[in-house]
Amino acid sequence: MTRLKSALFATSLIAGLTAGLSGAIAQPAAPAVAASTYDLAQLPQTKGRVVQYLLNPRGMVDGLLLDSGTEIHFNPMVATELVFAVRPGEMVTVQGLKARSVPVVMAMSVTNDATGKTVVAGTRTRMPDAGPRGEHGGMHPQGNPHQSMMRGGMVPSSALEFSGKIKAVLHNPRGETDGVLLEDGSQVRLPPPEAKRLADQIKPGNTITVRGPGSDGLLGKVVAARQIGPDATHLVDVRGPHTGAGRGMMGHGKPQAQGEAAPAPK
Repeated sequence: MTRLKSALFATSLIAGLTAGLSGAIAQPAAPAVAASTYDLAQLPQTKGRVVQYLLNPRGMVDGLLLDSGTEIHFNPMVATELVFAVRPGEMVTVQGLKARSVPVVMAMSVTNDATGKTVVAGTRTRMPDAGPRGEHGGMHPQGNPHQSMMRGGMVPSSALEFSGKIKAVLHNPRGETDGVLLEDGSQVRLPPPEAKRLADQIKPGNTITVRGPGSDGLLGKVVAARQIGPDATHLVDVRGPHTGAGRGMMGHGKPQAQGEAAPAPK
C-alpha cells in the first residue's frame, strides 16, 4: 500500500510540473516597451526643412532628406504616419542619433514644427479624423499617398531608365553609401559593395544613366540599379543583392555585411 501511495504521489507531482511548464510556455511574451516610454529630449536634436522623401529600392518611404543635406532614417513601420504628418517643404524637428562622419540621423521621433504632430519610432500615432482639407489639416490632399503609390507597384525587370547629373550620394542607416540623388530628385539605389566599387563613377557632378526596376509615383522616383554608366551606350552590370541591400532595419532583403568584399567585375 505504501508503494502504491508513493507511486500515485510521484505521478501527481510529475503531472503538476508538466502542467505548470506547459502553462508557462503558453504565456504570451511581454510586450516590447514603446519608445515613448523614454525621454527622447535627451537625444541630439536636428532641425531643417524637408526637401523630399527618401525611398528604398522597393519604392517605399524610409526617410527624409533635409535642405541641409542631412538624411533622416526611421522605422518603416511608421512610414504611413510620417507621410501624413510631414510633407516636403515643411520644417521638422528630429530627435535621434547622429552618425559620426556622414550626415545621417537615425530618428526616434519626427515633429512637424507647424502642426505639432509627432511620429515616434516603434509606435503607431493616431492621426486626426478626416476634416477640411486645409494646408495642414485633415486628409492628405491626394488621399493615402502610400496606397496610391502601391497601386502602381514596382515597375518590373529593367523597365525604368534614369539619366541625369548626380547631386549627392545617399547612405543607409549604417552610414554606408548605397545610392545617389540626381538633380531632378530621382533616387538611384545600389548595394553598398557596388557603390564602393563604382565610387569614381557616382561622384557628385558626374552624369550617369541607370536602368532597373523601380517606382515612379506620388512620393518620388527611385530605381534599383541593374545597369549603370556615363551614358546609355556604356552601361555595366550592377551585381546584387538588389532588394533592400544594405538598408539594415529599413530594408526588405538580406543586408550586405559591412566590409564584405564586392564581387569581382566580369
